Amino acid sequence: MNSGHANTRSPKTYLRNGVILCILLVGIGLTLLRFTGGIGSVSNLSDKTPWGFWTAFDLLCGIALSAGGFAVAAAYYIFGRKDFHVYVRAALTTAFLGYFFEVIALIYEVGQPWRLVYPFFLSQGTTSVLFLVALCVALYLAVLGAELLPALFERIGKRKARETAVSLAAPLAVVGATVAIIHQSALGALYLIAPSKMHPLWHSAYMPLFFLLSAISAGFSMVIIEGMLAHTFMREHMDAEHIRESDKAALICGRIIPALLCVSLIAKCAETAVSGNLPHLASSYGLLFLLELAGGIALPVLLYCVGIKKQSVFMTRAAAILTVLGVVLNRFNVSLVAFNYNLPPVERYVPHWMEVGISVFLVMLLILSYRFLCSNLPILKGYEK
Repeated sequence: MNSGHANTRSPKTYLRNGVILCILLVGIGLTLLRFTGGIGSVSNLSDKTPWGFWTAFDLLCGIALSAGGFAVAAAYYIFGRKDFHVYVRAALTTAFLGYFFEVIALIYEVGQPWRLVYPFFLSQGTTSVLFLVALCVALYLAVLGAELLPALFERIGKRKARETAVSLAAPLAVVGATVAIIHQSALGALYLIAPSKMHPLWHSAYMPLFFLLSAISAGFSMVIIEGMLAHTFMREHMDAEHIRESDKAALICGRIIPALLCVSLIAKCAETAVSGNLPHLASSYGLLFLLELAGGIALPVLLYCVGIKKQSVFMTRAAAILTVLGVVLNRFNVSLVAFNYNLPPVERYVPHWMEVGISVFLVMLLILSYRFLCSNLPILKGYEK
């Protein structure tokens, strides 16, 4: 006879919690080592490669995958696509956390973390693209926070404050979209100043445009993936409407992405041909470039089109995953693989396992933060008046 409450936790739950705990403990240890032993104690960064795995993964990939916030908000508030309403708050929450943890990641990467605010108060380099990136991050993070205020006011029962915040949603969406577009483009512009260090297949005068188009595609694709994951793992925090409309919203997002991918594919192919870089396709770098185009753009376009035609949510989600992987591959190619490609192999940068460990730690904190917000705020459910 069982005298206590039945233990409903499965072995999978204990395993999952154990993995999370291990990641957090290792991450805390690496953080202490980073800020007591210096950046050289946890990374292989050097004067020749001052930007490494953290820039590629945390900054370039993280910001691109957070683009769903401004894309969905613009579609809903500016272009009147009310069928996106089930994704708006979730996309804004993901974008807010993505930008917030990008700032946290920069604290790890900056040699003297307390100087992170220097560009705004002490050494404004207003002609610098990097200053523009920093300014856009700060502005957009503030906008995202303001756009999530209605959910907070609903949670604490401040109806009038909630109505005021909702009335500002459309203007904030305009500001947010403008800042985000500038920011996504500026990230590509950062690499325009290094033509001698980048492989010709990736260095292009149109990199700001390529970064913007791929970020929007990745943002919408991440919205589809987030909806799938929330539907699977956070169903108890969703209302009936969000559960019912999730698949439909995924198909709606899937109709937009192929056009963006096609523009990127045509532009990259044309630019490669016009710039005289076709001979480079026969090299090992060329194969990687073709993999990026075929696996990260062309194949997702095909899957999206077939998925939309057949109303297949499975194929649409598969296309979204491939699109995200393609954008991640592109960002790593631009910032690591194709950067300093002409250095001898012995001098090439290879990420230290601790760099990867810190990034995994930050991703875990982001996931836990997202779950906490969705558990305590009406992110995945409608407003009950």
